[in-house]
Amino acid sequence: MIHNKWYNLVWCIILWMCVSNFAAAQYTSIRPLLKEGDILFQQLNGGELSQAIDKVTRGYHGHDYNHCALVVRVNDTLQVVEAIGAKVHLSSIETFESRCSQSNILIGRLKPVYKRLIPKIVKAALKAQGVPYDDYFEMNNGKLYCSELVYEAFKTANNGKPFFRLQPMTFKDPDTHCFFPAWVSYYQSLHYPIPQHKLGINPGLLSRSPKINIVEIPHSKNQ
Repeated sequence: MIHNKWYNLVWCIILWMCVSNFAAAQYTSIRPLLKEGDILFQQLNGGELSQAIDKVTRGYHGHDYNHCALVVRVNDTLQVVEAIGAKVHLSSIETFESRCSQSNILIGRLKPVYKRLIPKIVKAALKAQGVPYDDYFEMNNGKLYCSELVYEAFKTANNGKPFFRLQPMTFKDPDTHCFFPAWVSYYQSLHYPIPQHKLGINPGLLSRSPKINIVEIPHSKNQ
């Protein structure tokens, strides 16, 4: 009886090690593909609000992206600076990747003619660390949401001239032409009017910019 117990335990450990090694072999970080100045896009599952954003915005090749971040080099290590959570801050590449599958991540890279701007873009983005997250999704209010951070960093690097284009925002369901209930509840909780038709930016719009190239990510067949 004791012999069988240890025998089963050993085989459980061996099986666990095999599964762990197999999973590790299937995971390949996008880090080797990245360069400073890249814009990373990802599709996060954020419930009804994310679904509402996805329904009115379209990204590269019609895909949905509701978050973005900028790749920067800090102490010889590539990281991302992003507006997520309470404020703008640095995150590791691994933290960014862990939020979704690789198939929901996109790499955008500045076209060569604009590469000269990258040092200034990075400097502007890093300087924004600590700026509160913009829960209101409005431009020029002393706060920043994810794509606004990228927009402002590029604008600053471009001598104050807009680098990416803005467009009027909509919080209405294109099928019903009424505000999404999720947005109504959200802005009611903030005691703030819905900024319908005000100019803004979103990850999908950024991903379609003619000023960037898309870097293909080779995906595992088992992903």
